[in-house]
Amino acid sequence: MASALAAKLGFNSLLRRQAKNFRVRICTMESDMEFSCEVKWKGKDLFDLVCRTLGLRETWFFGLQYNIKDTVAWLKMEKRVLDQEVPQEEPITLHFLAKFYPENAEEELVQDITQHLFFLQVKMKILEEEIHCPPEASVLLASYAVHAKYGDYDPNVHKTGFLAEEELLPKRVINLYQMTAEMWEERITACYAEHRGRTRDEAEMEYLKIAQDLDMYGVNYFLIRNKKGTDLLLGVDALGLHIYEPDNRLTPKCSFPWNEIRNISYSDKEFTIKPLDKKTNVFKFNSSRLRVNKLILQLCIGNHDLFMRRRRVDSLEVQQMKAQAREERARKQVERQRLQREKQLREEAERARDDLERRLIQLQDEAHMANEALLRSEQTADLLAEKAQIAEEEAKLLAQKAAEAETEMQRIKVTAIRGQEERQLMEQKMLEAEMLALKMAKESERRAKEAEQLRQDLQEARESERRAKHKLLEITSKPKNAQVQNISTMPPDLSFSRENLSFDFKDTDMKRLSMEIEKEKVEYMEKSKHLQEQLNELKTEIESLKMKERETPLDIIHNQNTEQGTSKHSNFKKVATSSFVL
Repeated sequence: MASALAAKLGFNSLLRRQAKNFRVRICTMESDMEFSCEVKWKGKDLFDLVCRTLGLRETWFFGLQYNIKDTVAWLKMEKRVLDQEVPQEEPITLHFLAKFYPENAEEELVQDITQHLFFLQVKMKILEEEIHCPPEASVLLASYAVHAKYGDYDPNVHKTGFLAEEELLPKRVINLYQMTAEMWEERITACYAEHRGRTRDEAEMEYLKIAQDLDMYGVNYFLIRNKKGTDLLLGVDALGLHIYEPDNRLTPKCSFPWNEIRNISYSDKEFTIKPLDKKTNVFKFNSSRLRVNKLILQLCIGNHDLFMRRRRVDSLEVQQMKAQAREERARKQVERQRLQREKQLREEAERARDDLERRLIQLQDEAHMANEALLRSEQTADLLAEKAQIAEEEAKLLAQKAAEAETEMQRIKVTAIRGQEERQLMEQKMLEAEMLALKMAKESERRAKEAEQLRQDLQEARESERRAKHKLLEITSKPKNAQVQNISTMPPDLSFSRENLSFDFKDTDMKRLSMEIEKEKVEYMEKSKHLQEQLNELKTEIESLKMKERETPLDIIHNQNTEQGTSKHSNFKKVATSSFVL
């Protein structure tokens, strides 16, 4: 049956060679592309076509990968596509991925498209846990991934729950803590809000700068055996070769930097690593599969070539690319500053407009209150006038009664001669009448004073009415003046002309921006210190919610390395193989 399958595959390969063209599907981290290729095409022809389509010039980091049995392989550049063990189904599916990783992403990755492809691939490997990432770093990386997707944080737009459908953290990290999705989102959003002002490219680069310090970043692992038959792991990365124990992919037992390796060779299944120092033992190991041996050799050659290339003067092509990148960054910086100025002017204009509207509303409220005060003054004046009239009428009535009492007293005096008894009676009545008259006079005087007071109150009320009318007249005429004054102080017209949108890209601007870029490099160490403080703060915040029984072996090893102050770069210093018998 196996021979029949082989015959069938061979027949399919023969049919491909007889056809003029064949179809290939290229899967990138963002999208899929399909090409029609000629039968005679080599791997390089197809690879160049993909790079041109993507606009990618830093081609040396990437390759076309395909699955073969239980391992992966990379398309060879100098060999025809159909002569390689690519999948038999058509279209042939190949994956465009980073094959080699930079030592320092910020210094080496020039193009935005290169940086973006690395960002997507590293993020996928962290989420799929191919790269071990501690929880606090996972939260910070997630915040930069959110910023790269959504831009600056806006509390009016990015409300609670906007990250509910996003995959931002490894499942291992989520399961390690007694935290709800809302609690994770709250911590990610708190970090995200601090990144305000960065562009998408800057957020992606910050992501890569943090990720490249992770112990498993950029390492390809292979199962090997030493001369004694002990199972080990071989790690190949941008810095050299590392030997791990199978259950610890974080801390190598020993390392071989590329600049200290004289030669790597393999014969059949045996690999030999010869250090430059002839006193150091030669390290030999076995790998059971030929395909894996070829893959190891490819990765060793490619990483070693890039290692040496970084330590030489950049080629003319790379120098041109870096110069173009600097110009592009400077142009973007100028454009960003221009947009920032326009945004600031818009915001100032909007604030001035809002202030004017608030002032207008305030004046309207004052006018309404003045109208109400005027109305109350008019009502008070009418009431006082009515009271004054009543008081005057009461005073007249009291005066009339006083006159009648006086007349009655005179009449009593005339008739007092009628008799002693009658006179005494009359005297008594006269006394009573006098007292009544006196009382009436006092009451009349009081009423007269009250009337006088009411007249004064009426005058004051009318004076208040006059002032209220004058105040209302001032208020109703004020908004126009205020509006003219505010309009005169508003920023220039924001409907910018084409002249305002253009800018002169002078040498002085380039020099100034270049100095700013150099200044940013000098400030990197301070930012790194801030980054470490931020990571420690995040770790402290969530430490109390950790369920230690769910820690994986790699989590435990990472914690031990952290306590001992062991880092990825300090591990590399353990070069001497004499300290570890292989």
